[in-house]
Amino acid sequence: MKLAHQINLAFGVLIALVIAVTAIINHYVLLDHFVGVQKQEMQAIGAQMTASLKSVDLEKSEQTTIATFQDIQPVVANNVEAILTDKQGNVVYGNVPTKAATLTRIPISKLTVSQNNAVQIDSDQTIGARELIEGKDSRYVVSATAIPQGTLTLYSPMSKINAIEQALLGRLLIVLCVSGAIVYIMSLLITNKLIKPLMKLRGELKKVESRQFSEVRLVKAGGEIGAVAQTVYDLAGELDRYNQAQKQFFQNASHELKTPLMSIAGYAEGIRDGVFEGEGATKGLNVILSESGRLKNIVTEMTLLAKLDSEEDIFQLSEVDVRDLLTETRERVNPLLLKKGLEMQIQYGGKQKEENQSPMNIWADRDKISQALLNVVSNASRYARERIIVDVAIEHDDIRISITDDGAGFSPALLPYLFHRFVKGKDGETGLGLAISRAIVERCRGRIAASNRKEGGAVITMAFPFGGAKSSLQHI
Repeated sequence: MKLAHQINLAFGVLIALVIAVTAIINHYVLLDHFVGVQKQEMQAIGAQMTASLKSVDLEKSEQTTIATFQDIQPVVANNVEAILTDKQGNVVYGNVPTKAATLTRIPISKLTVSQNNAVQIDSDQTIGARELIEGKDSRYVVSATAIPQGTLTLYSPMSKINAIEQALLGRLLIVLCVSGAIVYIMSLLITNKLIKPLMKLRGELKKVESRQFSEVRLVKAGGEIGAVAQTVYDLAGELDRYNQAQKQFFQNASHELKTPLMSIAGYAEGIRDGVFEGEGATKGLNVILSESGRLKNIVTEMTLLAKLDSEEDIFQLSEVDVRDLLTETRERVNPLLLKKGLEMQIQYGGKQKEENQSPMNIWADRDKISQALLNVVSNASRYARERIIVDVAIEHDDIRISITDDGAGFSPALLPYLFHRFVKGKDGETGLGLAISRAIVERCRGRIAASNRKEGGAVITMAFPFGGAKSSLQHI
């Protein structure tokens, strides 16, 4: 069963259950209310009749009693009957039903009962005295009032009360059913509005399943569904970019591997066939060695990237002091800097000399993060004119390392893909160095980004969470 049908069915059952429970509760509440009102009315009538009967002596004159009772009979309301009994339980006046009356409040001690447990009314009418007192007949509402002469009993048929209650309950049920129908229709509209985006979202997920990432469209919806739809759309976009990057990777990899192989094969065949002799053969052998070294570097870096992406135990995380890490990087890259006549400055919070020498630690694999820094600094040295500045600062709860050069900066078209594999700028080598740096930084729970300075030059920034005691550097 579809989700929409399940929700509609559940809501319909809930509405029916609420209406049924409400009807049952209202039935008993209304019935209790009407019975209570009827009793109050009968008690008021009984009080008026009692006041009029106080001066009548039932034992002296039955005719006088009947006459007095007839005089006050108009006080009795419609559908209410009165019975007057003396102290011995004999009925002096009134119409007694042929079966037991109900809800009588007359004490049993005040009634005189015959051997057949009945009060004689006339030759063809009897009533069970105990049933009249105990109120076992649910057909009547009874109110009994003790008077000096005996007992005044008023009773009214329940059928009238039931009729009023049923009529009112019927109207209430009509209102409830109409309201329930309106609510159910509104629930259908709301459910359709909620389910429709989910159905569309399922269609977009089918596209993701079939790897049609570029065809995924954003499903417009509000609330949590809208957030999920946005997440699916972003995921599809990221998968599409990854898919394209993978295709580009294989294309670039084949090109990068093919170029040195062609050079190696060409010179090897030329030397074998005697095309290159003497100095030409020596030059060819040098090219073969150079291209072999380049091919080795490409394969090594591709293997490292594959390990960074797939192997979990390749990283041995520990606390690494950033200050020592940068000093080691400068020493390793120093021959390249001297060869190109470049200067490398290390700053802490914008100052060339750090005033406080407290540890600045990050949580990383020392060898891997050192290689990432070396790749970034080597890339900067390729384009810098005079100097490279490495600035370390604390921003919020991160340690930020920025490597800035004074070169021409990155091409705007290249910036979005700078950390992809085999993406090379002018004078680039394998196109894998920055991709490796990104993989290492992210595995160390860090972030890496690239940008251009307004004054000119490129900036690559790495940010890592604190891994040890905080430095006293002023927060930016």
